Amino acid sequence: MGDHKEQPLRVGAAVRRRRRALELTLSVVAERSGLSVPFLSQVENERARPSKPSLERIADALGTTAVELLAAADPACSVDVVRAAGAADDAFTPADSHSRSLVRGHHQLHAMEFTGDHDEGREVQHRNDELMYVADGAVEVEAEGRAHRLGRGDTLYMSGGVRHRWRATVPDTRVIVVAVADHIEALEDRHGGRGRAGGA
Repeated sequence: MGDHKEQPLRVGAAVRRRRRALELTLSVVAERSGLSVPFLSQVENERARPSKPSLERIADALGTTAVELLAAADPACSVDVVRAAGAADDAFTPADSHSRSLVRGHHQLHAMEFTGDHDEGREVQHRNDELMYVADGAVEVEAEGRAHRLGRGDTLYMSGGVRHRWRATVPDTRVIVVAVADHIEALEDRHGGRGRAGGA
């Protein structure tokens, strides 16, 4: 009773991050741990929860400990409030523009608020999907070579891999950008086999 097991953790994400950092394949980890590739894949995708002995074998195969993996795991049920106070926290943004993170810690979603005269300058490309919402003002977004003008209340959705840049065209612009975090692997089949030619 009162054990910390009450709070479920997404240990799979921690296992995957550790395995990728070591540049190991699932089959190498399976060989080292004596566990099957399908089971390890289910663990990484949060479809299977390893027992303590299994987690210790996985940790051994990854040159770490079960305690370390659990410490690096994402809380499955976390609630966090980020207050509006202290808006500017990015030293690299110009003085007349502020950006702040709306999500603390390591989660599946990343969200930023940009206020003021933001200009991305160079094109960027993110691995996963992204949503831009104009809370105030106006912006011009160039995505895959096409210009889009957005005003207050407008939303732009970009799937992963879209090259884009954007700038505020009105001084007091406020934009919210929500993106799926880079460590999340996009589900290929959900997007009709993204990155694959043809398809049945």
